[in-house]
Amino acid sequence: MASLKVNAPTILTVLFYLFLESHQSNFDYDFVTCGSALKIINTANGVRLHSHDVKYGSGSGQQSVTGVDSSDDHNSYWQVRGKTGSVCTRGHPVKCGQTIRLTHVATMKNLHTHHFQSPLSQNLEVSAFGDNGEGDEGDNWVIVCSDKYWSRSQRVRIKHVTTDHYLHVTGDTYGRPIHGQREISAYPNLNDLNYWQAAEGIYIKPTESKSRSAEREEDDDEDEEEDEDSLPHDEF
Repeated sequence: MASLKVNAPTILTVLFYLFLESHQSNFDYDFVTCGSALKIINTANGVRLHSHDVKYGSGSGQQSVTGVDSSDDHNSYWQVRGKTGSVCTRGHPVKCGQTIRLTHVATMKNLHTHHFQSPLSQNLEVSAFGDNGEGDEGDNWVIVCSDKYWSRSQRVRIKHVTTDHYLHVTGDTYGRPIHGQREISAYPNLNDLNYWQAAEGIYIKPTESKSRSAEREEDDDEDEEEDEDSLPHDEF
């Protein structure tokens, strides 16, 4: 059985997520935007991408990434950020084919993979890596979809840049200390187990001076600088 090491969450983390969960509203923009903090659900298994301060007891020894059934777990928020060394302008919709990082909000580590084997399925291990949101090139993922932008209503795949593997859920389940959570791995081939969809979250709006039709027409430059404080946001 896979070995995992557990650390307790901080009080500040718990209070922050209680605040997020208590401020909910409808959001009518179609796309996932840079700077948004969201939950991402695997459509085949119905589990949300999750992490926590629990280390793998084998492989890399880095912070583990799992899938959970619960829709209200505070450790399932991930922030959309630019790829390593670049800026993803807050409020701009993420393009299909764009390279991003997904940073775990509670621990500020990035979704990551490498050539260690995953503990259950023996695919590639997926971990959370880095300090204060900064890791390395293994944190970069491409959003694979068929339209211009990453739509909140459509399934996408999330492909790792350096390994060409896809974020994946086999359905393998952990025992203690995280009983019932699913293994997340990276898998080389396309199938229904590596489809994901945006779910609950705090979504950053585009500037309100732009109409939705204008948003669809523009060619976004992810390295463009913008005053972040001027952008409104809305919660799920």
